[in-house]
Amino acid sequence: MKRKMSIVRFIMITLGSLLYSAGLGIFLSRTGLSCGGVSGLSVILDALTGISTGVWILLLNIPIAVLAVVRFGGRFFLMSGYSVLLLSVFTDVFERIVPLPTDDLFLCVMAGSVMMGAGIGTVLRGGATTGGTDIIVKVLHTRLRHIGTGTITLIADAFVVTVSALVFRDIDIALYAALGVILQSVVINYVLYGSDGARLMYIISDRNTEIAESIMFGIGAGVTFIRGGGAYTGNDKKILLCAIRMRSLPRVRDIVKDEDENAFMIVTKATSVFGQGFTPNNAAEM
Repeated sequence: MKRKMSIVRFIMITLGSLLYSAGLGIFLSRTGLSCGGVSGLSVILDALTGISTGVWILLLNIPIAVLAVVRFGGRFFLMSGYSVLLLSVFTDVFERIVPLPTDDLFLCVMAGSVMMGAGIGTVLRGGATTGGTDIIVKVLHTRLRHIGTGTITLIADAFVVTVSALVFRDIDIALYAALGVILQSVVINYVLYGSDGARLMYIISDRNTEIAESIMFGIGAGVTFIRGGGAYTGNDKKILLCAIRMRSLPRVRDIVKDEDENAFMIVTKATSVFGQGFTPNNAAEM
């Protein structure tokens, strides 16, 4: 099983890196669209020095790789190093052998950002990173855990986009690049977590036992009883606490309605859920 999982992760890292390279090399690099991160900075340096984007990706990742070894160990470095090597090589390959499909900058930023976001998400799911700011953000997040990873990433990408606006002296390019940063973030989250968010439900009912059984055996979701008391009546109450997938919400509502039309139900968004049926507790913090 471990061998099969290793093969699956290797395939995911390879496919994700190639997809990232295709988006960058075919659509973004030649149009000067610097959509954040080390890849975006490499596009800027390519325009300034004439040294290819792929070479700059490799050069900029060398000191970051040293940081990765120090902070996260050799295994993480090997997986991420393999991804970075593929990126640096195939970005130049795609840039040189595949003609630019369109001159429309909007279409380029849309296609390139979606491909790059899908590639990054696939590599992350494979247990590696694409190097660059991914590793820097991971290091910073271990020290600044009160600041979200997305916020740190956005600050880094905003800096690169600002530099691109100054270098290329083209506000249109900068705005397109900013659009690309946002689009990449959306796609990465979709690949990592899917479109199905979690919901946290509190249910207060006189038929709480029946509702709990229907949820557990009908949907397969876990239910926890919380002891509470009515402030007005003073009666003891059992409150049902349940974390479910968004797709299961209509079924739970039907169960509650069928069992007790007078039940009181609160539904809130759950930004992160760890444990059985959701993200494993031992999953890497991103």
